Amino acid sequence: MGIFSGLLSLPLAPVRGTAWVAQQVLDEAERRYYDVETLRRQLEEVAMARENGELDDDGADALEEELTARLIEANRRSREERDG
Repeated sequence: MGIFSGLLSLPLAPVRGTAWVAQQVLDEAERRYYDVETLRRQLEEVAMARENGELDDDGADALEEELTARLIEANRRSREERDG
C-alpha cells in the first residue's frame, strides 16, 4: 500500500515543497519580528530620537506602544517555548 500511496501523492510533491518553503519564510519573519534584542534596540532608538527632537511625543508614544506590545508577545512566546 505504501508504494501506491507514494505514487498517487507524487504530483502533490511540488505543493508540499512550496508549503514547506512558505512555512520556513513565515517562521523566520516571525523570529525577526519578535526578536527581543532588536525590539530593545528599537525602543532605545525611539527614545534617542525623541530626545534629539527627531520625533514628537505623539509619534514616539505610538512607536513605543507598538514595540512594547511586540516585546510582551516575544516574552510570552519565549515562555511558551520554554515550558513546552
